[in-house]
Formats: sequence, C-alpha cells, structure tokens
Amino acid sequence: MHQSITIEPFRIKVVEPIHLSSREEREDYLKNAHYNPFLLHSREVIIDLLTDSGTSAMSSAQWGGIMQGDESYAGASSWLRMEAAIKDLTGCPYILPVHQGRAAEHLLYSRIGGKGKVFFSNTHFDTTRANIEYSGATAIDLPLADHQDLDDLYPFKGNLDVAKLDQEIRKHGPDKVAAVILTVTNNSGGGQPVSMQNAKSVAEVCKRYGILFILDACRIAENAWFVKHREDAYAEYTYREIAQEMFGMADGCIMSAKKDAIVNMGGFLALKDLDLALRCRTVLIITEGYATYGGLSGRDMEAIAQGLDEVFKPAYLNYRIKSTSYLGESLHRIGIPVIRPIGGHAVYVDAKSFYPQIPPEEFPGQALACQLYLKGGIRSCEIGSVMFGKYDDHGKLIPASKELVRLAIPRRVYTQSHIDYVIATFKALMVTRDMVKGFRITYEPPFLRHFTARFEPVE
Repeated sequence: MHQSITIEPFRIKVVEPIHLSSREEREDYLKNAHYNPFLLHSREVIIDLLTDSGTSAMSSAQWGGIMQGDESYAGASSWLRMEAAIKDLTGCPYILPVHQGRAAEHLLYSRIGGKGKVFFSNTHFDTTRANIEYSGATAIDLPLADHQDLDDLYPFKGNLDVAKLDQEIRKHGPDKVAAVILTVTNNSGGGQPVSMQNAKSVAEVCKRYGILFILDACRIAENAWFVKHREDAYAEYTYREIAQEMFGMADGCIMSAKKDAIVNMGGFLALKDLDLALRCRTVLIITEGYATYGGLSGRDMEAIAQGLDEVFKPAYLNYRIKSTSYLGESLHRIGIPVIRPIGGHAVYVDAKSFYPQIPPEEFPGQALACQLYLKGGIRSCEIGSVMFGKYDDHGKLIPASKELVRLAIPRRVYTQSHIDYVIATFKALMVTRDMVKGFRITYEPPFLRHFTARFEPVE
C-alpha cells in the first residue's frame, strides 16, 4: 500500500439506500421540521452529520457477537464479557452498565451534585451541563483562554486551564466542588484533544484538594491517537496503553459507548470507590435495570466488548483521524472558517465568521445548518447560542462564546465521495453567503432546547 494514501480499512458488506431529495422537497421538509434539523426524518437527509453518537457501522465481528448475546436477566455471560473488557481498559473495579452516556451522567451527578455544588470541566457538553444543572448544581467551563483563536495550531486546545482550576477551587472552597470532569476529546471545545500532561496536572490538583476526578471518556481512543502523535513521551506507546494510563489517573469515568465503542446503543459508569458505586447502583436499579444489564440487552453488551477492542486498532484510528482531517483541511483550503487543528470526530465551522451579517440573537449557526440542508441535504448540529446561550433577568440573550456548526462524522459509514459532496456543497454556499438571514425561536423547552426548539426565518 502506498504510504501517502489512506484507504478505508474495511470492505462494505451491506448497503443502505439514500433518498436523493430535490431542493423543492427539502424546502418542504425543513419547513415542516420548523427549521430545526433535529426534527427532520432520517429519510429526508442525504448526508447525516448531526452526530457521531450511535450512528456508526458495526463490524462483522460485532454482528456475530450479537447472535451470541445472552439475554439472561441477571449474571449473563455477555455482561461478564463486557465487564471484563471495561475493567481491563479502565482499571476500575466497579462497573455500572447503562443504555447511554447521559444515563451514567444522571446516576453520578444526581448523587454528588445538588444546590450549592460546583462542577468544573474543560468544557461541559450539553447533556452533562443539563444533568448537573437539573440537580441544582453549577457547571463552570475552564478551557484554555490563550488558545481560542480558530487558526491557533496549538496541539492540545482541548486542555483544561489548570491554573484557573486551582483559583476557582480556592474561590468556591474544595468542599463545594462536586467533581472535576475532563472530557477527552473536548467535544464542545471543537473536538480538540487533551494532553496526557494536562490530565496529570488536573489529577494532581484534584488529589491535593481531595476532589473527585472524572473522565468523560466517550472518545478516548481518538484522544489517544493525538497523544501518541503529538506528545513525544508517548510515541512508543500503543493507543490502548495511552488510554489505560489516562484512566489510571482518574477516580472514575463515564462513557457513552455510542462513540468509541462503535455501537448504536450503550454506555457505562466505572468507579474506584465502593461506597459511591453502591449509591449509584441503587439509582441504576430503580431507573435503568438490574445491575448486570442496566438497560442493555445481552447483544448490546457483546457488541460493546468487541468494539472496545476494535477501536484501538492502528489501521482504524489512522483512517478515522485522517478522514476527518481530510474534510476539515479541504474546507479550510476553500476559505471556510474552521477550528484548527482538526479534531478527531468532527469538523467545526465558525458560523459567526461565515455569516458576519447575522447577529448572535438571530443564531448564525442555525442559519448555516439550515442552508447546508437546503443546498445539499446535509444535516449538521448547531453548537452556539441555540445550544448554550442563556437569558438574563430581562429576557435578553447572553450569547455563547462561539457560534459553531459541527459536522460530526459517523464511524465507518461514509466514503470519500460522500465527503467530497459535503465540500462541494460548502463551495456552493459561499456564492450566496452575503444574502442569508437568521432565525428567531418560536418555541423552546426549559432544558436542552436545541433538540426540540422551533424556529422561523427573520424577514
């Protein structure tokens, strides 16, 4: 194989047809969805980059494992296989299975959160923040302030600001800090990786103050790729060894298996403290299911165990990172403002720069997501003031720090020709970018409004 060419390290065995809709059809579809891509039907989408969560293509080995799923209510052999795989990877003795990552967030953060408590993170994602705030606690982001420019090529822009963390802990008092959550990679921060040195520094601060240190590890394999290739001390480590070292620093982890376990459903909470694990297990049994299945079928657990092995294969990770980079660097070359360096699972477009005529209160990210769909049938996700904007006491919008659109790439689903189609669609959008207007919200729920909010165009 030519070393300069990266090919998909798999063959396609099963295909799913795509409905190639017309522009006229998409105008009706989007209007019926109240201009919210989340409310579109999947058949109405040509290329679906809404999320990489649960949208991956499983391998033949994973499908083979599904046929062997043990569906016993308690102590199933499939549970024992998944438990052993997670223990070996994380080093945590207490494993709680859940149907997806946000369920694990609920189990843990509802136990340790509550009014007056504070959580710190490099950047809380939407469901993480919602679970924390729903408990009555406060979620505070501490990203690296010095590396927020889009074109700043600092290799670990996902790092947590450790100096600021120390300041904030002393400001609030260690007894008020429920946990420090390090998200690897940093999803809301542009899919950027976290260095091993940063993880060590965060762990040291947490240990000094006696604070719980949790990894949000749903993309830890992708993060391990960046550590190996950007931190000289880890050049000879395997990707799995890098992940195991990072897990070893934390008191526990939350993982949505729908990302780096390459499955369509599942997740887990892994902890090192028995008392905390028992408290969470009580809630697990009440809300998810018995302690050895937690809302998962045996076949799900078989697929997760296999996926946690496959995701660390060098051929897979090289393909995964380089194919994402191909999209991001191609967009950059044609003048699309994207966060660089390109992250592992997604490309983040700066909608504020792309549509400077649209103010934050008219949601430039939502406008770009809608234009992408209308022009090419491409579904994406706004990560800006729709997702993270707040209102002050007078009802005025406090915008998010960035107005981004995320192009999240499902694992092993699309080929290069699909990605080239995305690039061509952006080229077409550049022609009419000065004429695009924003949106106003006509309905929103109190939490996680981006999922179900409704919009109308600003005239």
